[in-house]
Amino acid sequence: MCWDPEVETGQSHVSQKSLLQDVSQCVLLPQKKFLYHYKNMRWAKGRNETYLCFVVKRRVGPDSLSFDFGHLRNRNGCHVELLFLRYLGALCPGLWGSGVMGERRLSYSITWFCSWSPCADCSIALSRFLGRMPNLRLRIFVSRLYFCDMEDSRERDGLRLLRKAGVQITVMSYKDFFYCWQTFVDRKQSSFKAWESLQQNSVRLARKLNRILQPCETEDLRDAFKLLGL
Repeated sequence: MCWDPEVETGQSHVSQKSLLQDVSQCVLLPQKKFLYHYKNMRWAKGRNETYLCFVVKRRVGPDSLSFDFGHLRNRNGCHVELLFLRYLGALCPGLWGSGVMGERRLSYSITWFCSWSPCADCSIALSRFLGRMPNLRLRIFVSRLYFCDMEDSRERDGLRLLRKAGVQITVMSYKDFFYCWQTFVDRKQSSFKAWESLQQNSVRLARKLNRILQPCETEDLRDAFKLLGL
């Protein structure tokens, strides 16, 4: 995993032009790569990378939005969530303002579609970063949950921390996979075909995520059932 302290101020020794060229290179994912890494199978052996497809939006008028999109993956030991932060200055001009006192920062809405949910350390780093960026809204859709089987998993705590930071976290459903296929994949006019158990696994993972993000309410219900002798 990596963390560049320059990300915190939006500064980088790498030019915004080169960053944009880097992130826009091969914008569309090959079909096989998307299906391999995003398939929401129960046991995802061998899928050691995280892919992140993103949409960046900013309102530029009463009835219009600017729109940018692309994808990233882990690189040189740097987790993709933190790698994305290195591109913010290029993808979101004006996010930090220009440094002029009293100047209003531009507001952005960012959506991620990730093959895995963030690890604990990435969740902590993202939560801290977003705590200093009230003009940035982040939504995360995930295909699979990373190391969330154990009740005392740090990854579960990390997801709760992200939710407290205002991040909307959702398990991908059929319509989300379809949207990604239409938007981020070099589909060559091919239609998206759902794999076996897509819907079943999506529902199972969504229920698990709901239990993770609402542990207090669940514990209160369990206590109530115990008191009632149920």
